[in-house]
Amino acid sequence: MLHAEFDVDVSHHLLGEIKRGTRLIEYFWLHRWYNVFRFLNDDGATRLFYCNVNKPPEFDGQVLSYIDLDIDMIVRPDFSYEILDSDEFEANSKLYGYSADELQQATEALKQLVSLIELRQFPFQPLKADAVAKAF
Repeated sequence: MLHAEFDVDVSHHLLGEIKRGTRLIEYFWLHRWYNVFRFLNDDGATRLFYCNVNKPPEFDGQVLSYIDLDIDMIVRPDFSYEILDSDEFEANSKLYGYSADELQQATEALKQLVSLIELRQFPFQPLKADAVAKAF
């Protein structure tokens, strides 16, 4: 889990305006095929979650890196969600020759994310305001 803050203003076609100083909590697992970014409002409430399907990250002690497989999900505070960029994943799976295992793992990652969202399991749970305040 990483705590981060945007250092510039960003305009994103799906996420809207992300102002400099916007805080987020990034969740990474070294054995999972996805990561989750929790964007926070100024009051510490969850603005939205953004999930990336990717190969499991590697961490060398200082740098965390991963290969994004293009499929994303946006999850709203009411836990409704939308799967994004399936067409990019399909095109790139052909272009880059994703293996049968990579295709299977990506599909399974989406299923796992949907299950976590629908069951309100970590990290798709409300944050306590004091926990957010202590983190930053």
